[in-house]
Formats: sequence, structure tokens, C-alpha cells
Amino acid sequence: MAKSAMREPVMGLTFEKVWAMFQETDRKMQETDRKMQETDRLIGRLGSRLGDLIEHLTASDIIDRFNEKGYRFLHISRNHRIKDEANQVMAEIDILLENGDYVMVVEVKTNLTKTDVKNHLKRMDVIKRDAQRHGDKRKYIGSVAGALLTEGAREYALSQGFYVIEHPGQTVEITAPKVTHEW
Repeated sequence: MAKSAMREPVMGLTFEKVWAMFQETDRKMQETDRKMQETDRLIGRLGSRLGDLIEHLTASDIIDRFNEKGYRFLHISRNHRIKDEANQVMAEIDILLENGDYVMVVEVKTNLTKTDVKNHLKRMDVIKRDAQRHGDKRKYIGSVAGALLTEGAREYALSQGFYVIEHPGQTVEITAPKVTHEW
């Protein structure tokens, strides 16, 4: 009697009903995965657009702010690339300010971290070597900018001779290091 009872449907469930429930659950999970991938893609695009916005806000009056500090920059470019002889990108520059004596290299992040500052130090060395290779005798100065700065990033950047550009409200605020590092 126990064997025949096991063949009977339990609470109205049959193999066919369980299989149909499994297939429906699998279909819903696939649909959820597809929606999650689309959400991830949209969030990635939003993050990229937010970065573009922070870069735009930084660039909007940066020449005026640095000229108030005595630099007299004449030219600004964005998304500048330094390439080697094989046309490979060696460094990317978010904002580049130039005059006859100085070049200001600005790295812009939505959320500036100490690691970002370390990476910019390496980038500055690459950029200066490239300038020397081309006979560019101007002095290269670094700046970092962020809508948000993680703990220690501001102080570390200043200690490395970088200007720090922050967005406290309607304009940018620039803090000069005690000693400006020139590459």
C-alpha cells in the first residue's frame, strides 16, 4: 500500500504540473537576468554621463580660476591623448590647459580617491617624458578634480604637489599645494 500511495498525486500535484512550474520559474529567472543586465548597462551609461558632467563643470571656468592664481592660460582642450610612435595611447588627459610656459594636466573623477592621485602621478611622468621626447621645455603641473573626495585624497594630492579642484557649489574651488611639483 505504501508503494501505490507514492504513485498518487500529492496535494493535486502531478509530474506534468511540477514540470510546468519549473519551466515557468526558469523563464522568469531568464527574464530577470535579462532585466538585470539591461539595468547594469544603463547604470554604466549613467555613471559615464555623470563623469562627463563633472568634467564639463570643472572645465567651465577652470581657466579663469587658474588665471586668478597668476598662470594666464590661453588654451584649454579636453580628452587629450598622448600617443607613442606606434600610435598607441600612452596617456589620456581629461583637461589640458596651456600657455607658453606651463601645461596644467587635470585628472577629473566623480569620486576622487588616493589611488586616483597615485595613478595621476604615474601619468604625469609619462606625459613629461613624452614632452621631453618632443623638445617641449614648458613646465608641467598636475591637478586633480572631484565632485567627491574620499578621506585622505585631498591631503595626499596636495602633499604630492597637485592642485586640488573641488566643487563646493556654483563654481570650482582650487587649493594650491605648499610646494607645486613641476615635471
